[in-house]
Amino acid sequence: MEKQPLKSWADCAATLVAVAAGRTPADTVLRGGKLVNVHTREVLDGWQVAISAGRFAYVGPDATHCIGPDTAVIELGGRYMIPGLCDGHMHIESGMLTPAEFASAVIPHGTTTMFTDPHEIANVLGLRGVRLMHDEALIQPISIYTQMPSCAPSAPGLETTGYEIGPDDVAEAMTWPGIIGLGEMMNFPGVVNGSQQMLAEIAATQNAGKTVGGHYASPDLGPDFHAYAAGGPADDHEGTCEADAIARVRQGMRSMMRLGSAWYDIETQITAVTEKGLDSRNFILCTDDCHSGTLVNDGHMNRVVRHAIECGCDPLVALQMATINTATHFGLERELGSIAPGRRADVIVTSDLRKLPIERVIAQGQTVAEQGEIKVTCPHLDWPDDARQTVNLGRELEGADFEIKAPKGAEVVTAKVIGVVENQARTEALKRSIPVKQGLLEPEGAVCQIALVERHRGTGEVVNALVEGFGYQGSMAMASTVAHDSHHMIVVGTDRAQMALAANRLAEVGGGVSVWKDGKELALVELPIAGLMSDQPAKGMAAKADQMVAAMEACGCTLNNAYMQHSLLALVVIPSLRISDLGLVDVTKFELTNLIEETE
Repeated sequence: MEKQPLKSWADCAATLVAVAAGRTPADTVLRGGKLVNVHTREVLDGWQVAISAGRFAYVGPDATHCIGPDTAVIELGGRYMIPGLCDGHMHIESGMLTPAEFASAVIPHGTTTMFTDPHEIANVLGLRGVRLMHDEALIQPISIYTQMPSCAPSAPGLETTGYEIGPDDVAEAMTWPGIIGLGEMMNFPGVVNGSQQMLAEIAATQNAGKTVGGHYASPDLGPDFHAYAAGGPADDHEGTCEADAIARVRQGMRSMMRLGSAWYDIETQITAVTEKGLDSRNFILCTDDCHSGTLVNDGHMNRVVRHAIECGCDPLVALQMATINTATHFGLERELGSIAPGRRADVIVTSDLRKLPIERVIAQGQTVAEQGEIKVTCPHLDWPDDARQTVNLGRELEGADFEIKAPKGAEVVTAKVIGVVENQARTEALKRSIPVKQGLLEPEGAVCQIALVERHRGTGEVVNALVEGFGYQGSMAMASTVAHDSHHMIVVGTDRAQMALAANRLAEVGGGVSVWKDGKELALVELPIAGLMSDQPAKGMAAKADQMVAAMEACGCTLNNAYMQHSLLALVVIPSLRISDLGLVDVTKFELTNLIEETE
């Protein structure tokens, strides 16, 4: 099935004018409801809407003159009409789904526009992978705009990716029809230090008249932060406190506040609006990362808006942050994000502005969901074989590959340990005393082993380190080929033999997540496309994700959505301590560091 292209406002203006004037009947009229106007922040009781050619033609008190014999009239029974919701920053791959299946999952929740950065697949398949994501996004029944990934690798010299992205790739992508801007500029030290490559990528984006995404993952709001803002990023979603949000908007950036599967950064930042009274038009809501279980069971942007309201935000302000603010930021205020003439006819019908039940979803003039059920088909690309054959370990791994040798004669060592922080992307840099037995580090209690297994070039290399915070107990292991951003393979466990079993299992199935306990596999989530995604339906993937979470709990983990923390342990651009294929990384200094500090 091929999506019919939506005509531009200019190309169908004559039709819209004729409908609004009453000379030509509308395709659809919505009446008997209340219109939420996000331009003026008011609710207009009794206002009606006429739709033609997938766009709003008439928005006013009485659309009777727009109704003809073939016009579909939808009676709202006093319910609200709100604009379709926009996700200002997110990664489709984090849903474990292809663009088609991600769209299918979020449409019933009222998401009609997404601004997505496919930098996960860029690390695995390069520019070609980005193009595949872009092309599938364009044929969906909702609006999916693609940001060209900026950082593969995210931190040059600290990790090795399957492919690299450079200024020429960015310049080429800026000519593609669905590219809206540059994805999050994660290499903030590169920008601050005047990296020619990073500044060239930003320049290529600015010269194309598109938006530069930001990512300043540092608590330092001194000269480095100001230098980063001077480099050109227009937004940032890495804030975690009120001061972060305020600092960004004071520099003319948009503060993107996120609620993902594991990132809970709205409550601590939205006080900049609700208590400090800053202009809310400079704040945007987003998800960043949501796995399939969250999408199916909890929702998408509707979940984010509800959460913002629960945190004290006025419902109309929260809706602005998920509609018109986002559209304006990307230069699309005249295209989407509101119920106004000429805009894409994206509407949600709901009976409650606080609880936000999604009762009907209209996208580009077509009813795409009702009462939680999708009513349209989301077309798939035919993903090529090489995109499904990306896990190459080079050899079968053994328990001995996960051994950490101690200095000769040591009985105890002081080692650096990655500390997991619940519901946040950052980690802590811990120091722990680790016993040595027969020349090997044997962590006990809360500390277990972590390994990064190279999977792009088949080198057979394994980097070992230590992690704390998952709460794992007994004999277990968990492996994942989702390992932001280089997407090698991360294995965490308390038993080296099972760590090898989990890693080899993912090589066998082409990628995904595998959880083992007491020598048996408790859960398997197959992600055969780039080792990141599946083209299977979201509900089936959510069931597998739920099984994965249950398996992690059976191994002793009680953290909220700990899978997300697992998948970020190799993200070498967010403090404080991470693992890469090159070793242990101190992200506060952006340099490799030793695992063992001293012997006892």
